[in-house]
Amino acid sequence: MASRDKKGRIMTKTEKTIKLMSMKNEDVEFSGALADHEDVEALRRSEAADDRQLRKMEEDTWNITE
Repeated sequence: MASRDKKGRIMTKTEKTIKLMSMKNEDVEFSGALADHEDVEALRRSEAADDRQLRKMEEDTWNITE
């Protein structure tokens, strides 16, 4: 299905990319007071994924051969 802007015409690939890039820069604030169980679980999984990625990056720096 084609993406359409408000005027009803189909957006070009460049327009879609620009819109997507601007949407990714939105800052979302997390409130622990308003968080439910699923929010806390998602945060925990996100932090675990970040830790795994950092470990992988650190391991890769030791494997560099010159």
